[in-house]
Amino acid sequence: MPEELSKSALKREAQRLQKLGLRLTQLKPDVRARVEMPQQLRQALDTHAAINSREGGRRQMQFIGKLMRKVDAAAIEAQLADLDGQSAAARHFFHALEQWRDKLIAEPHTLTDFISQHPGVERQVLRQLVSAAANSKPLAHEEPSDAHKRAQRALFKFIRSTLTEDSEQASSDQPNKG
Repeated sequence: MPEELSKSALKREAQRLQKLGLRLTQLKPDVRARVEMPQQLRQALDTHAAINSREGGRRQMQFIGKLMRKVDAAAIEAQLADLDGQSAAARHFFHALEQWRDKLIAEPHTLTDFISQHPGVERQVLRQLVSAAANSKPLAHEEPSDAHKRAQRALFKFIRSTLTEDSEQASSDQPNKG
């Protein structure tokens, strides 16, 4: 027979779920649209966004908390962790991006490795970004210039978009193969 939770434990869990619901209401609409959740919860969150009254908002938050008790909160928390970059997978992806960026700047011959692994990449843009980052690289005893930081950031964003497109392409191809 499952152990019954105390009244205090139930209340703490309800408050935790309500805070999770509040966190969902604070997301930008385009970000919230990427989180998988039941349609009823999504509608309640949209309704909360449209409410101007403080009391109406409070009541809607209680309703969202009630709905949260019926959903898989762990799955939503995992998705939010991914969005925040806190999950192990998100951290691993970020480190892989950093490694590619640093390798491409330090060893331009790795450009062919990157292109062979990601054939859909815009080669000319990649070469220009790598060249800009490598040419603005400071000497060992100098502080990185703003130009170098900008070039690194641009290269990082380009690599991220390339790898993200590749992973989305791979996941969209997967169901068709099965």
